[in-house]
Amino acid sequence: MREKITIGIDVGSSEVVAIVGHRGEDEIHPNIIGVGVQENSGLRKGIVTDVEETMAAVMGALDKAERMAGVPIEGAYVSINGEHIQSTNNKGLISIAHHEISGDDMMRVIESAQTVALPANREIIHVIPRTFIVDGQDGIKDPIGMAGTRLEVDAHVITGSTPFIKNLQKTIEQGGVSISNFVLAPLAASKAVLSKKQKELGVVVIDIGAGTTGLVVFDEGDICHSAVLPIGSGHLTSDIAIGLRTSLDVAEKVKIEYGMASSLMLSDKDVVDLSRFDKSEDQQISRRYIAEIIEARLMEIFMMVKTELRKVGKDGMLPAGVVLVGGGAKLPGIIDFAKDNLGLPAQIGFPIELRGVVDKLDDPRFVTAIGLVLWGMEENSGMSSFMREPSFGGVFARLRNWFK
Repeated sequence: MREKITIGIDVGSSEVVAIVGHRGEDEIHPNIIGVGVQENSGLRKGIVTDVEETMAAVMGALDKAERMAGVPIEGAYVSINGEHIQSTNNKGLISIAHHEISGDDMMRVIESAQTVALPANREIIHVIPRTFIVDGQDGIKDPIGMAGTRLEVDAHVITGSTPFIKNLQKTIEQGGVSISNFVLAPLAASKAVLSKKQKELGVVVIDIGAGTTGLVVFDEGDICHSAVLPIGSGHLTSDIAIGLRTSLDVAEKVKIEYGMASSLMLSDKDVVDLSRFDKSEDQQISRRYIAEIIEARLMEIFMMVKTELRKVGKDGMLPAGVVLVGGGAKLPGIIDFAKDNLGLPAQIGFPIELRGVVDKLDDPRFVTAIGLVLWGMEENSGMSSFMREPSFGGVFARLRNWFK
């Protein structure tokens, strides 16, 4: 059983989530057997600022997940986030010697797509083949066995800052865990919540975390854009603390219990007594005023998302709309807010097709960690779909094993 265990660790700016999954040979859907959550204050905007604090949070989350699962944790798939993440679409081109495309040719053309001019302090996290082109014919998903003399690949390349990646790697490994692979957080989330049909129609996953907001855009079944914005739901808490002239702890409790994404449905007569959260507070604040503070910051987040969609010509042009995940997606009224500000259908993303302790996971903040488990299971399974969304490094190992 241990050989079939997959672990996902979502290292967030407010908490670390560790999830242990298992899938038997005859099982289609993964079985979640362990969940661990630990508060974290060692990250800022997705970047490690306190190694000791983050390491303690990772170890705490893993310990809880291990106890529930009853198995030791060694290797894990880890989320990566932060403003330093950049993406581009790049093409690779090779000539075919024997006029029939083999797996080796696919490896070579994907390697050629990595030839992106990178500064010395940046490295590739993912190379994701979008589509293959054989002798000018595009739209090919799997060219193995086809006849041709020239093979091209259109790939989505995601890069990150080497120092930030190394710091995160060091933090996780000091916690006694080897890293199987890093996966971009919103990309992992998309693995857990999106159907094939949604990717075909065109959809954007927006992962609203505490320190960052990540997004990935799919169209015609392929990823076409990814980005991480340096703003998240933690900024809502800071704004409330400033607006109400209170502490961050009180502001967080007010946001969770009384926060809303829109002030239109609220009355000035509906007030919040802050002494409920802190006896030293004596203010009574209009709930509408709290919503107006939240609304202003959400407007900024969604305007930045809109700008990213405009970069790839998808502003208002995604029929499957918006799927919201992350802790920030739990804010009441955020679905209507997203519909109004992005001009797209919107819904909250929940993990699909799971077994096990599902009642504990019916929460958008666990989506990324579940996506990491699913990513790892797919990468290790050797299924024919491995070429669809490989992570950099893993695809070549899998191809070599496949041919062996």
